[in-house]
Amino acid sequence: MPGERRTLRSNKENPSRTTSSKGKTASNKKGGVNGSPKEEAGDKRQANGTEPVENGVNGADDVEMGDDGSEQVRIGNTKDGDEEMTVVVPPPKSSKLNGKTGEDSEGDTAMGTSDEALDDESAQKIHPKAKALADIKANFPLLERAVFQFDARFTLRVLRSMSSVRKHLSPELLAQVITGTYTSTSPIARTLLAAIGKEDVTFETAQSEMDIDLFGKDKLQTSKISTASKDVLPEVDFYLSILVQIHLYDTNAIEYGAKFSSNVVDRLRTLNRRTLDALSARVYFYYSLFYEKLAPLPPSPQASVLSIQQNLLAALRTSVLRKDQDTRATVTTLLLRNYLATSHISQADLLISHSEFPPAASNNQIARYLYYLGRIRAIQLSYTEAHEHLTGATRKSPTTPSAGGFYQAASKLLVVVELLMGDIPDRAIFRQPSLEHAMQPYLNLVQAVRVGKMEGFLAVVQEHSALFRRDGTYSLVLRLRQNVIKTGIRMMSLSYARISLRDICLKLDLDSEESAEYIVAKAIRDGVIEATLDHEHGFMKSKDVGDIYATREPGEAFHDRIRACLDLHDESVKASAYRSALRWSSLTCMQAMRFPMNQHRLELKNAQEARERERELAKEIVEGDMDDDDAGADYEGM
Repeated sequence: MPGERRTLRSNKENPSRTTSSKGKTASNKKGGVNGSPKEEAGDKRQANGTEPVENGVNGADDVEMGDDGSEQVRIGNTKDGDEEMTVVVPPPKSSKLNGKTGEDSEGDTAMGTSDEALDDESAQKIHPKAKALADIKANFPLLERAVFQFDARFTLRVLRSMSSVRKHLSPELLAQVITGTYTSTSPIARTLLAAIGKEDVTFETAQSEMDIDLFGKDKLQTSKISTASKDVLPEVDFYLSILVQIHLYDTNAIEYGAKFSSNVVDRLRTLNRRTLDALSARVYFYYSLFYEKLAPLPPSPQASVLSIQQNLLAALRTSVLRKDQDTRATVTTLLLRNYLATSHISQADLLISHSEFPPAASNNQIARYLYYLGRIRAIQLSYTEAHEHLTGATRKSPTTPSAGGFYQAASKLLVVVELLMGDIPDRAIFRQPSLEHAMQPYLNLVQAVRVGKMEGFLAVVQEHSALFRRDGTYSLVLRLRQNVIKTGIRMMSLSYARISLRDICLKLDLDSEESAEYIVAKAIRDGVIEATLDHEHGFMKSKDVGDIYATREPGEAFHDRIRACLDLHDESVKASAYRSALRWSSLTCMQAMRFPMNQHRLELKNAQEARERERELAKEIVEGDMDDDDAGADYEGM
């Protein structure tokens, strides 16, 4: 909507208009006061007593209507009569509301508005599969840049885009990408097409252009991606192989996927390219997943997953020699997962003790490694170490919804380990939205252990035994029976000053009084309760605890705090020593690269002395004290 604009017209540009305006002004002066026109014969006055109004404001100015409804008011000439001013007044808001935006008087739509609407509609109607095809093709230049610039960040960008492409993978889409990338004589293309069941598809000719429908089948607008007939990089080969692996895994083609993955791994061993590290790690990941799904399933001694342990160990040795951090971290976690699935805990412990996990691994791989390590330590009764590793795994767990399963598994195992340590987990853990439903059986288990009722504990274990077996925590849950007994004995020692072993046997649902006596004696020795045991009369007598500082609890808490402070001090000393060594090495390198001190000042001093000597010689020559020949060979002219 145009605003107020002013145009100045000179007398030279439009003399006739100026003349007419002069005449009108003169007539106004003659006709009445203040420029009002004089009433002529035949004119009638208005009903309201005002004078007739011309095409102007009170007859003084001309008013023209613009195309957009604005008024152009011509104000009379200046005092000298040289110029005229036109003021454009925009229409009122009511006229805007009555009319339709973007339409003229005949109802036609403005061209700019229609183009923008068409762009919005076309952007919304892009077919998802066509977009996935364009994304896959767009990843090929990124892989080329990763190879030529030797930068792994471009490869990581390609791997991150797989989650969006994975939803739209289909045999037709993969066949279109393969035929547009390879020639008909490529053996890799034939292998990829055979994996997706598209052996009879026709290849596109070299130096052709492939049309991609970006706006659906009902639109004719297409974009063309040119495919040049050149050698395809191995990175592109394995990228497409990973896409085929993902498609076979999502379609539950386990047997054929395992066979195809074995061929890809064999082809991967023949290459030694550092730009393939991230892609090879993903290949080994799906390679292991396929064999885990093959029958017979673990923990059977004849499980198919046992057949790939040698290949994974060979890949681990190769990655260590080549300093391949990605493959090394991935294969290490896959081996630990393999050993845990087949119940080979001793071999997993040997792998951990004889290998080192790369500290530069990705956050996801570190979280997996800590989870498997905590699981192994929990089975080995090292509950303190298991608790530390599982806490680190839950903290490093991704927060995306796709990683919710891992966070649930780590939290379940962490709760069981805390119960085995004699602690009661915080209630806030079970109130998290992502854990509230999945952790309900474990909440019932915590409540049964906290109360110390054996009947309730056995009922919970029997009710959710299938879930505990599926989670892999059933054997650890069975160990909680001793904790339930200890909790019950502790509560009885606080409630009764003296209680017979027979009553203990009945309350804890034990088999005999001898087992109750053994359990009470062990609880006293472990410091769970402060009591004495009378073997002759068969009862347990609790000690009167008037002051808590007379027990062992304050000393143990003080000892734990001192140990934590000492550990913090040791870590700070190690960190400061490392920083000092790093600073010393950097200073040594700087001294080795440093130039001689004040060398530039020496050069400036020599140059200044030379200039002073030249000035003295020139002055003596000018004064006539010496000739040019007397100056010697060292003198050079200014």
